[in-house]
Amino acid sequence: MVRLETDDREQIEKLLSLNVVYRDMNMGGALRQVPITSVANIHYSTTFSQINRQDQSRIVTLGSDVLPGYNANEIVAQIQALIEDMEVPNGYIIKMGGEQEEQNESMAFLGTAFGAAILLIYLILATQFNSVVKPFIIFFTILLSLIGVLLGFIIFNKDFSIIMSGVGIIALAGIVVKNGILLIEFIEELRGRGYPMREAIIEGGAIRLTPVLLTASAAVLGLVPLALGITVDFVGLFRNLEPHLIVGGPSSIFWNILAWTIIFGLTFSTILTLIMVPCMYYVNERVRDKWFRKGKQEVVNPNWQNETI
Repeated sequence: MVRLETDDREQIEKLLSLNVVYRDMNMGGALRQVPITSVANIHYSTTFSQINRQDQSRIVTLGSDVLPGYNANEIVAQIQALIEDMEVPNGYIIKMGGEQEEQNESMAFLGTAFGAAILLIYLILATQFNSVVKPFIIFFTILLSLIGVLLGFIIFNKDFSIIMSGVGIIALAGIVVKNGILLIEFIEELRGRGYPMREAIIEGGAIRLTPVLLTASAAVLGLVPLALGITVDFVGLFRNLEPHLIVGGPSSIFWNILAWTIIFGLTFSTILTLIMVPCMYYVNERVRDKWFRKGKQEVVNPNWQNETI
């Protein structure tokens, strides 16, 4: 970058007195000098002080804050609708950046992470149950958790955060499958002991009801302080028996979305998992018995009613 000295470029008179040197080809290539005032007109106006570039393209950035009480995503949607009606000259592109661009990048990253988590869970379940269909029955609990998250945010009118809610959904994918694994694994064990399929499903669901509800309620109740933003001063509690409880601390604004995501999804999926997973398992086994296990008889233990679990 070549620039004039500070004293020369801060005074307009000195700038206008500079000469433009050029080679006159009509005179055999002789060097000539003419003052800037003879080839340019000077007028004062407002313009940009520098040229910004992104990916080797010139860029102009317009920014604004969102007033309290307004949602940034709603404002962006209104601006996007206005941009679509604008006639943009050729060579120009208008797109949303800043927080909206970061949000899209975070959504893409979380989508990739969620897909990788689903793939790893499927490989583990397919190896454990030696089946390609039963993992999809367990994956149905993940769909139930997603429905529960969306319903919870809609019913309680809470803001949905792409980052924190996305992290909560990925965490749910590892939590809710546990309930399905508990049910199907125990049903398979009962059938291995000689229980009829229908009785094994009923007995397995009844016996696994308590641990499923206990684990889900423990997780939900453990996240309630984080969801409500309850802060406890443990140092003051143990020293002076003064916990100094604070509800709605500064960190709760950031972390309560994650907690509510897990609470909504886990509560909804746990209730329906106890009903849907056994039903889907029963339908799957009936279809396999009818179309893929023709001629094979299920071995039933005649003393299954007297067996103690």
